[in-house]
Amino acid sequence: MKLLLRRNQRSGLLGKVAFQLDVRADLSDEEQRNITRYRLGDTMLYESHEMLDRGSGLLGLASRLAYKAVTLTVSVNDLAGGKRIECKDIVEMLAIEEHVTEAARTFAQVLHAAAHFGGEEVVEI
Repeated sequence: MKLLLRRNQRSGLLGKVAFQLDVRADLSDEEQRNITRYRLGDTMLYESHEMLDRGSGLLGLASRLAYKAVTLTVSVNDLAGGKRIECKDIVEMLAIEEHVTEAARTFAQVLHAAAHFGGEEVVEI
């Protein structure tokens, strides 16, 4: 698996700059088959955890909707198909890039393990 990252920027409303991070995994045929075989597509690789007071009643409902709107998630399907992530500043973009890269490394280990069921693997230490 190869992780492809593309950084971009665009002018937002009122002249503010919005930063974009495009992430996509370049998967081999075997890796894609193992994702399908083991039903890994909906596996969540990254989820931001914005802290919001959720409250109750109408305020709670509005808080939960706002939480869903600001919570960033990246699943295996997102990575396989590509996902654009909008960020408010460069620091946020770099932090998200680091988290997604680490999650992709961990997922690559999962795919490696999936490819070696039913056999032996020699690990040199």
